[in-house]
Amino acid sequence: MSLEPLLTRAYDADPALVHERLRGRYGPVAPLDLLGVPVWFVLGYEEVLNVLQNKGGLWSKRVDRWRASAEGRIPADWPLLPVFQINNSAFSEGAAQRRFRAAWTQALAPFQDQSQPQAQLLERAIEQYADDLIGVLAEGGSTGFADLAAQYARPLPLMVANRMLGFTAERGEEVVMDIWRLVDAGPDAAAAFERLYAAMTELAATVRERPGDDLASYMMAANPDFTLDELARELLMLPGLLDFTASLVCNVVVEVVSNPDVRASLSVGAIDETVNRVALLNPPMANLTFRFPRADVKMGNYTIAAGDAVMLSVAGAHADPRFSGALDRQAIRSTRAHLAWGAGPHSCLGQRLAVQIATTAVRRLFARLSKVKLALPADQLPWRPSPFMRALRSLPVQYEFADSYVPAVGRGADGGVPAAHPAPADGAGQPASRSGLWGFLRGLRRGR
Repeated sequence: MSLEPLLTRAYDADPALVHERLRGRYGPVAPLDLLGVPVWFVLGYEEVLNVLQNKGGLWSKRVDRWRASAEGRIPADWPLLPVFQINNSAFSEGAAQRRFRAAWTQALAPFQDQSQPQAQLLERAIEQYADDLIGVLAEGGSTGFADLAAQYARPLPLMVANRMLGFTAERGEEVVMDIWRLVDAGPDAAAAFERLYAAMTELAATVRERPGDDLASYMMAANPDFTLDELARELLMLPGLLDFTASLVCNVVVEVVSNPDVRASLSVGAIDETVNRVALLNPPMANLTFRFPRADVKMGNYTIAAGDAVMLSVAGAHADPRFSGALDRQAIRSTRAHLAWGAGPHSCLGQRLAVQIATTAVRRLFARLSKVKLALPADQLPWRPSPFMRALRSLPVQYEFADSYVPAVGRGADGGVPAAHPAPADGAGQPASRSGLWGFLRGLRRGR
C-alpha cells in the first residue's frame, strides 16, 4: 500500500492544516510515510494521552521491539536512525528506566529547587546571560533589526547548558550545534551523533575522576554504578531539552508581538501564563519519538500490529476537537491539561528548568525593549523542517530599546556570579568577544 508522506512543504508551512486534513480522512490515527519508513501517526488527544500514560504496560519505547528494524527493513542511511540509536532512558522501560529517572530527579533537584544555592546561582546566571545577549544588540544602537532566534533565543539555553555541564564555551557550542543537526534529521545527523557521544563520554570520564558542582557530577553521585557509556548517553538529553526551550522562547516572542492582549498582560506578571499558552497552542516538540505495542491493538479505525512504529503528535492532539473544542483561545489563562511536557513514565523531568529559562528570557527582553515588531508577517516566518520540532529557523524583528535601558558592561550577575565567559573590555569599553559564539553574534549585528 502506498502511504502519503508526512513531511511535505505543506506540513512545514502549516502543520495544523495537515492535521485537520489527516483527521478528516483517517480519524485519530493515520498510516503515513516518514522519510521512507511506515509509521502510525496518532492525532487524537485521548489516544495520545492513553499511550503516554501506558497504564496497562502495552506500549514500549525500546527500539529492539520495532519489528521493521529487527527484520532489517530500515535503511542504514535513514536520516532519523541516529536518534533511535542514542539508547538512553528516553528509549528504556521498566526497572532500567526507573533507575535512570531516579538519577535525573536527584541530579536536577539542586538546579530546580529554588531553596538550593545552585538553583539561586543558576537563576542569576540566566538573567546575566540574557542581559549579556541583549547588550550585544544594544551595541548597534537604540534601534535596529535582529534575528532573535540566532541572536537571543538559541544562544541563551546554550549558555545554560555550558554552565550545567561544565563545558567550555567552544565545546558547548559544538555540542548544541550537533544536537540541532541530530533533531533536524539532516544529512550529517549520523556524524553529529558520533561527535556528541564522544563529547559526552569525555565529560563522563572527567567527572568520574574530578567531580564538581555540575549536572554530570550529580548524575554520577546519584548512581555511582553508571558506566561511562550510560552516563554519556543520558547527558545527551540535556542539550535536547534546552533546544526545546529555545524554540519555546521564539514561539512565545511571536505570540507576544502578534497579540496586543498578551503583550499588555506581561506588565501584570502573566509571563508564566503566556509560556503555558504557547506550549498548548504551538508546542515546540510537535511529535514524539516512537512507541511500539507489545501486542496487536485497536486504535482509531485501524488495528496496529505488535512492533509497529507509532508516532505521537502532541500538536495534533492539542488540535483534536474533542480537546480543543473546550478551549477559549482568547483567554490569557489556559489549561494545564496539555501534553507539551508529556505524561506518564516518560514525562519531562526538566519542565521547571525549561519554564524558568523561557520566562526569564521573555521577561528580560520585553523589560528592555519598548518596541518589538516582526519583520515578516507571522504566516511567512521560516520554520525548520524537522519531524519532531516546531521551531523557527529565524525570527527577524525590528526593535527599539526603552529610554530607561542602560546596558551593563563586562559585569557578572548579581551576587558575584560571573558572566558566561568573562573577558576584558575592548577599547570602546564594550566586552571583548568572549568566545566564537560572541564573535558570531557581533558579526550578525554588524551585518545588518
